[in-house]
Amino acid sequence: MSEMTEEIKKLIETAVEIMDEMIDDRNVPRNIRENIKDAKEKVLKFEEGGVNFSTAIYVLDDISNDINMPQHTRTDIWNLISQLEAIKEKFK
Repeated sequence: MSEMTEEIKKLIETAVEIMDEMIDDRNVPRNIRENIKDAKEKVLKFEEGGVNFSTAIYVLDDISNDINMPQHTRTDIWNLISQLEAIKEKFK
């Protein structure tokens, strides 16, 4: 298991910033913003082993299919999922 490097910390900060932007976007339905907040909390409470990243990825993937999701937010969520998966892989 790798330790958390400065590179990984920076990647996590970037992912959290993207989530904050989506949470603050009032064009995104409230239930979707709440799920993004949940995913953000899981990322911020990261435990070695990637368990919280896996859960955050699952939450984001689940809401990416919501029919009320603005298209630009859906694209941002897919990119965010890719970033979180890349961070998770660095811990293997």
